[in-house]
Amino acid sequence: MQEYKPFKSGKVREMYDIGDSIVMVATDRISAFDVILKNKIEKKGTVLTQLSKFWFDFTKDIVPNHMLSVDVKEMPEFFQQPEFTGNSMKCQKLTMLPVECIVRGYITGSGWASYKKTGEVCGIKLPEGLQEAQKLPEPIFTPSTKAEIGDHDENISVEQSIEILEKLYPGRGKEYALKLRDYTIAIYKKCADYALSRGIIIADTKFEFGLDENGEVVLGDEMLTPDCSRFWPLAGYEVGHDQPSYDKQFVRNWLSANPDSGYELPQEVIDKTIAKYVEAYELLTGEKFAF
Repeated sequence: MQEYKPFKSGKVREMYDIGDSIVMVATDRISAFDVILKNKIEKKGTVLTQLSKFWFDFTKDIVPNHMLSVDVKEMPEFFQQPEFTGNSMKCQKLTMLPVECIVRGYITGSGWASYKKTGEVCGIKLPEGLQEAQKLPEPIFTPSTKAEIGDHDENISVEQSIEILEKLYPGRGKEYALKLRDYTIAIYKKCADYALSRGIIIADTKFEFGLDENGEVVLGDEMLTPDCSRFWPLAGYEVGHDQPSYDKQFVRNWLSANPDSGYELPQEVIDKTIAKYVEAYELLTGEKFAF
């Protein structure tokens, strides 16, 4: 059996080159504040992969995506082992674009902090008098740079994203930047409306895109998971304060309240975290999660 080694390890994912495609494995690692925590969250990688699959299928009418299969039988024998089952996705090879595509439908987190100071979020002027966690009149696109592990992403304007992409792809920077913006907003609107019907508010999320061999924009990485999104329960939602969440904001909040933790979580927080991830998966997909 041929063995494979990851050619890239991110905060959560490991990427394997299998020739004509790649295998993206979502581990059970969890990161917060750009740091990989000491604990693992069992089965988290499977939730991320299966939820991404659900959303990729749901949005393929808007933009093509990189998913080829989540069935390990369609991958090399090396991946047909228990540790890869459920958390692995065979994907099309892409040249990833160095812009993180963040979309905000509600004002919260760093956006709320910025709005209180300046009335703006990432340079976008918003109406006066908004309250924390309030729905915005229209979703806003607030891209950022994509930093290496240990560094922080930096918010940029659409104009700056055009400049970045123009340097890499002369003559196509504006085209690509506007496609990223338009795809991001369109995907968010469709998915946020659907999630609302399932009892979940998607407050904000991020997408990543790449180019295929023909230079066409394709959606890559993960999609609308609790790792890259803020999910709030619709039941009990009210503006004016922070909301309970299904995502890793729960972990961030615990770490903020326990600054001497050394980025190590107690078992109680681990158990509650995976329970929140699984609950979100089951609400959104309508399927029972198989442990």
